[in-house]
Amino acid sequence: MIDSLQEFAGNFPDWLQWAGVLLVSAIPFVESYFGAVIGVAIGLHPVVAILVAVIGNVISMLAFVYGAGAIRDKATKNKEVEEKPKRQRLKRMFDKFGVPGVSLLGQTLLPSQITSSAMVGFGANRNVVAFWQVISIILWGVLFGVLATLGIELALR
Repeated sequence: MIDSLQEFAGNFPDWLQWAGVLLVSAIPFVESYFGAVIGVAIGLHPVVAILVAVIGNVISMLAFVYGAGAIRDKATKNKEVEEKPKRQRLKRMFDKFGVPGVSLLGQTLLPSQITSSAMVGFGANRNVVAFWQVISIILWGVLFGVLATLGIELALR
């Protein structure tokens, strides 16, 4: 799949390849980390690759956060949310790590779009979720972009 996405972004004209990276980075499970790697691999300057990968991922995540928030608001309007056993267990895990912990570590298991939507579904403030998700997206994008750059530089030696 990553090869196909790399080919997709690489087939854009050179001056527009950043847009291909931005688009693929908005896809859940690709995120800023694989988007940055794809950008570096197709020859974008690492700073550009990381920046557009982060922007693509952030745009997608924000759509999920505020979309999930709107859905939750409509679904719970004038209703009491029933706490099922499975939901209670997930809520306890969320309460243990909080928005920062889930945002920073959640991307090791699930895409930012899913973890952010889940946190909003648990009732977390969507602005706080968005803030911590943006920080996480930046950190993961920079980490993987730098690693990709170092890996490519080592391979060229």
